[in-house]
Amino acid sequence: MTKLVVTNRLRVRYAETDQMGVVYYANYLIWFEMGRAEYCRQMGFSYASLETNGFRLMVADVHCRYKAPARYDETIRVETTIHELKKKTLTFDYKIFNDETNQLLAQGYTKHVCTTFDGKLIRLPDAFVRCVTSFENAHS
Repeated sequence: MTKLVVTNRLRVRYAETDQMGVVYYANYLIWFEMGRAEYCRQMGFSYASLETNGFRLMVADVHCRYKAPARYDETIRVETTIHELKKKTLTFDYKIFNDETNQLLAQGYTKHVCTTFDGKLIRLPDAFVRCVTSFENAHS
């Protein structure tokens, strides 16, 4: 699969920092989610539409490697790609940069499984797989 990169930018809010003046570590996972949601929006398939059709993409595994701190009022850039698409799993990769200096702040991934509302593991919906594949192919 190609490495189409979907980018979004945001400004670090004061509430996202800790007593040391740097972004609290858990906020990077929120930024991963923002990148993932933007990726889905740009390909035309939202999480909301998955849920409307009875599916959920649940996080099964997450990893984040912190490289440098982000600080209040800095602009960061979240770059999101799809690393792997399988029958029942989807893995997104993320890189978070200081948008002004281009310094890599963190990188990681989230691996998702598709389930029904009652938690039963199922295959990713065909319409979703086709949408991901078409989006990736159109931008390669």
